[in-house]
Amino acid sequence: MRLSSGLVTLSALALTAPFLAGCSAFSDDTGDGQVSVAAAFYPLAYVAEQVVDGTGTQVDLLTQPGTEPHDLELTIKETAELSDADLVVYESGFQPAVDDAVEQNASGATLDATKVVDPIALEERADDHAEHADEGSEEGEHHDHGDLDPHFWQDPLRMADLADAVADRLADVDDAHAERYRTNAQALRAELTALDEDYAAGLADCARDTIVVSHDAFGYLEKYGLHVASIVGLSPDAEPTGAVLGELQELIRTEGITTVFSEPLKPALGESFAHDLGLTNGVLDPVEGLTDATAEEDYLSLMKTNLATLRTANDCR
Repeated sequence: MRLSSGLVTLSALALTAPFLAGCSAFSDDTGDGQVSVAAAFYPLAYVAEQVVDGTGTQVDLLTQPGTEPHDLELTIKETAELSDADLVVYESGFQPAVDDAVEQNASGATLDATKVVDPIALEERADDHAEHADEGSEEGEHHDHGDLDPHFWQDPLRMADLADAVADRLADVDDAHAERYRTNAQALRAELTALDEDYAAGLADCARDTIVVSHDAFGYLEKYGLHVASIVGLSPDAEPTGAVLGELQELIRTEGITTVFSEPLKPALGESFAHDLGLTNGVLDPVEGLTDATAEEDYLSLMKTNLATLRTANDCR
């Protein structure tokens, strides 16, 4: 992961494109033939890091720890990393700044996660609260995710599919390590399959099957029998309306819900709602990125912590 400074707008990047094309001052690329991957945000970087283990391939994370991925604006240095990368792994529609940079600056191969993980259409979600939350929320800064739920990494098996795709794409780029990439992806799939089985077993027998979360980042957990109700919709910058809060209060009363979940980067919304209703405030990490508090964690450990938290809140046996 590389720390960086000096925010720039996309319009400024357009003016500096010739500079970026030939500049090495903002990149660690020494021209020694080292393969590099630019990963747009943490779950994508985690997969890439596991796949390249032992090959010498470098992974650059474009969304720095503690940054809300939805709000990313690329620096000159990060744009140079994307431009120089042999492979860029991103998710179209999730980070507009990355989408634009891929289109304008990427010179190597690209892998759009939406093309390989079969994202869920919002209309197919088991719970319809997300739609109501979007309709009844006052948006701060609007984030248009289209008709798909972008938070696919909440499903470990979809992460495994991404790992296979990353390995295949890197094998095309770097034939010398093709077998290692694919072997690493198979090992990661085994770990992710075990995690998926832990979720299925751990949430199979619970006193409650509904959770209330601050923003709608956990819809993929509905595959395990959960129903997810969110204070706001897909955008964490939204503000809830009185109508939505009233619906949630009624849901909490009828379902006997004891916990409202907030998130590490933006805890205030969940904390406030829980306090107002006299409920327990828990923390579910959407695993969109690491923070100072979770710097020593990784995707697997955070997902396991989330499972334990869910089991406690819903009184699972």
